[in-house]
Amino acid sequence: MNEKTLRALVEAGAIKRIRIVAKGCVFHVEADTPNGTITAATMKGKVKTWSTLDASARWVRSLGIGEVRIQMSQWQPEQRGLKI
Repeated sequence: MNEKTLRALVEAGAIKRIRIVAKGCVFHVEADTPNGTITAATMKGKVKTWSTLDASARWVRSLGIGEVRIQMSQWQPEQRGLKI
């Protein structure tokens, strides 16, 4: 789900919980809604990722969210991402 749609859901109060999920060396954001879990995406439909926790937290805060859960069990900070 792109940022514009996610922002509209936040403003409508439809987001129940936000998680910042670490996987490998990157972070992405998941949001729980009454209809299920959605993942933040770019305008092209790819999963939106960040290379640092603080960058992803700043983005979530810019949506108007003040509380998040962080899931870091699969975080591998020394892992390098593949440039495709």
